[in-house]
Amino acid sequence: MSRWVSMTTETATTPSRAENRAAIRRRRRRRIVIPILVVAMLLIGTGGLATVLLGKATTASEQALPSLPSQQSTGSSTSTSTTTTTQPPGPGFIAGKVTAIGDSVMVDYQTPLEQDIPGITVDGAVSRQWYEGEQILTTLKAQNQLGATVIVGLSTNGPISAADVDQMMSILSGASRVIFVNIHVDQPWQDPNNAVLAAAASRYPTVTVVDWNTLAGQHPEWFGADGTHLAINGTAAHALAALIAGTIS
Repeated sequence: MSRWVSMTTETATTPSRAENRAAIRRRRRRRIVIPILVVAMLLIGTGGLATVLLGKATTASEQALPSLPSQQSTGSSTSTSTTTTTQPPGPGFIAGKVTAIGDSVMVDYQTPLEQDIPGITVDGAVSRQWYEGEQILTTLKAQNQLGATVIVGLSTNGPISAADVDQMMSILSGASRVIFVNIHVDQPWQDPNNAVLAAAASRYPTVTVVDWNTLAGQHPEWFGADGTHLAINGTAAHALAALIAGTIS
């Protein structure tokens, strides 16, 4: 009897096999779920720190990169240049004034030149030689009446040399610009004189040469029997005056 009671009591207090299995399953689930929750909490908790660290790393790497220059589109343009230099006038020269000294060819285009260059002083004379032009320029400079821009239209009436040009440029030392007009004349000194004037432009930075000879050679109808002089105030006179004025403007 007591044995039966004891067995009954044990049976009543001891979990069944099915209950044991259910308890084991619950414990296993807790063992899996808890670590997952812990990991999730750690990830959530450190997410801000990771973001900050990542941001700092990104900033540091950006600072380490060299800055690149911005690219701008540039257009190309074509321009012409000249070696002629314009300088402030020295003693004896009047800033803003133009003086022209020439021979009989300048007499032919004097009026158009005065029209194209307002305020210019033109002094042309028949059969004038290079040295005579030097004398006139010397006097004007001494009287403080010489323009800072000087136009020289000489050498039609005889040959000149590099020494003649050097002497002229010595007189015109202090001029802002010196403009030599080359010649078109049916004489053997035409080409040598023009070569001397062209060489002066390469030796003196203030010198410009007006190439009248080339333009004149393209228009033989502009000239009379001598092939040198122009009809006063005619087509050729206006063309030469415009050619000279273009170098000043």
